[in-house]
Amino acid sequence: MRILVATAVPAERDAVARAFTAATHRTTYDVLAVGVGSAAAAASTATALTTAALTGNPYGLVVSAGIGGGFQPEAPLGSLVLSDEITVVDLGAETPDGFVPVTELGFGAVSHRPPESLVREVAAVTGARTGTVLTVNTVTGSAERAAELRRRHPRALAEAMEGFGVAEAAAAHTVPVLELRAVSNPVGPRDRAAWRIGDALAALTEAFGKLAPVMESWNPHEPNGPHEPDES
Repeated sequence: MRILVATAVPAERDAVARAFTAATHRTTYDVLAVGVGSAAAAASTATALTTAALTGNPYGLVVSAGIGGGFQPEAPLGSLVLSDEITVVDLGAETPDGFVPVTELGFGAVSHRPPESLVREVAAVTGARTGTVLTVNTVTGSAERAAELRRRHPRALAEAMEGFGVAEAAAAHTVPVLELRAVSNPVGPRDRAAWRIGDALAALTEAFGKLAPVMESWNPHEPNGPHEPDES
């Protein structure tokens, strides 16, 4: 199987790539920095998937990977968060009664669910916490916003900016998707002195070193393999 790993920036790409430099794998891993934000991630991921399909060597799995903010105390700094649901939080409309997701307006999707068995196996070998990873267009910068996101998404463990875009591109190609984040900072007030980016990047490298055998042995043709958008 050929696997595409999509990160936002080169530092994340290099952290993932370091996990593969010293080992031989049956699977081909292409690690691509797709850009910051959902739109850039979707465009770059879709281009990579289309190119691979046209050359007759398509990808069997896409992994959105990188660092991100963790909701405290469930996702402490340096920990790993693995999505069992990838959800965009601000695609919809503001109404007098509050935020309404685009699905309640009658179109689109707001969530994608990775393959359950693959999530279980990756979590087991990496020790990652499993839950919802939120995709935001504006990074949370206040305690009030963090509390509001947790109220609307009580299973949320982390937020980042690319997962939903990567998942949308994967869904268009009917390719299953995962999202794995190493927590570099708390979700909430922005205190750069408290960030642990180096530790999070090191955790990302370690995680990919452990999960490679799982991804290589996983059967993408299992009943719950390719994910489907959650339209609810």
